[in-house]
Amino acid sequence: MQNLLSSRLLSTNLKIKIYRPIILPVVLYGCEAWSLILREERKMRVFENMVLRRIFGPGGDEVTGEWRRLHNEELNDLYSTHNIVRVIKSRSQYCAGDKIEMNEMCWACGAYG
Repeated sequence: MQNLLSSRLLSTNLKIKIYRPIILPVVLYGCEAWSLILREERKMRVFENMVLRRIFGPGGDEVTGEWRRLHNEELNDLYSTHNIVRVIKSRSQYCAGDKIEMNEMCWACGAYG
């Protein structure tokens, strides 16, 4: 996947369309049952930023014209959806809410309430 996301032959929009439905579900499989600690949150952010840097490529500095690596804030501006840690936390809260309200099996994480 690294070569595909780094390819100059594919547009950025196509690379994002590959990332969202193919890579993210694999990474987020079972995240409803995770309890993230700060170290794991950081690793997930690093992974997401690494993939986004491959998708968007290097940025050109407007003043000097040199190529440089995009900063995290620039990546967040370019990729406007929620970051991966926020997605994990919202899914785990949804699953916990289901277990409390329904008091039966939570189909998202397979646990009983």
